[in-house]
Amino acid sequence: MSTLTVPQQAPPVSEDVELLRKAFSGWGTNEGLIISILGHRNAAQRKLIRQAYAEAYGEDLIKALDKELSNDFERGVLIWTLDPAERDAALANEATKRWTSSNQVLMEIACTRSSNELLLARQAYHARFKKSLEEDVAHQTSGDFRKLLFPLVSSYRYDGDEVNMTLAKSEAKMLHEKISNKAYSDEELIRILATRSKTQINATLNQYKNEIGNDINKDLKADPKDEFLALLRATVKCLTRPEKYFEKVLRLAINNRGTDEGALTRVVTTRAEIDMKLIKDEYQRRNSIPLDRAIVKDTHGDYEKLLLELVGHEDA
Repeated sequence: MSTLTVPQQAPPVSEDVELLRKAFSGWGTNEGLIISILGHRNAAQRKLIRQAYAEAYGEDLIKALDKELSNDFERGVLIWTLDPAERDAALANEATKRWTSSNQVLMEIACTRSSNELLLARQAYHARFKKSLEEDVAHQTSGDFRKLLFPLVSSYRYDGDEVNMTLAKSEAKMLHEKISNKAYSDEELIRILATRSKTQINATLNQYKNEIGNDINKDLKADPKDEFLALLRATVKCLTRPEKYFEKVLRLAINNRGTDEGALTRVVTTRAEIDMKLIKDEYQRRNSIPLDRAIVKDTHGDYEKLLLELVGHEDA
């Protein structure tokens, strides 16, 4: 499901480090060399490169890249080079600082990572920002948004495949009752979405559809302009069909007037090693154009080259 291509026999880390140093030396920066190395190394390899670079030159590779690069390309390389947990912590911190009710990044991180990945992100948040993600979310959000987001970011779901069908039936009924009464922020509804395993939630929502005849997200569209309902629908999508959620984020990022480079960079850098192949397939199905071709139409220069290396561009 990953679209990252890594050499079967990766060069020694010391060689990558030396070449990266050369890319920063002399007149101008060799952006192509940076892409050819970092754009074809997995998270474990990038971590080793960063450690070896610091040992060899007494400087964090992130700081070196920050000095040499600029604009969207700089942000793409920096976010990609970070350890995944550190990256999630940085993205979550940005999201708390510029919180708006339509900002779905916190929910996205909470619902599309495994329980362990979310725990590692919370630990990285502690280490980098000297406070907890939970306290920042509680402080920066309010009302129904806080009621949903705080338990989501605090969660440690069961990651296994076991399903309790009796529970699925009773909770599907409960969800329908709450939604029928427009009790969208009811604590029981939020408890189910924030604590049940993704496998259990899928079973519950399948039961909901079988019993009620509607997909739950259709019933959560009572008011299309309600931003809390939009966040609830996105939560359901992230927990059950993340590739559909990310396809929509990319579609809006690329097809709106002007590109939303922040969203485009975030999705490509966080999903390239996870499920970008599924997202690409969903994007082509939904938009009748390959994702790489859409990126070519909407971006340019080294930023475009980096994105294409990460998503794969055999069709471009």
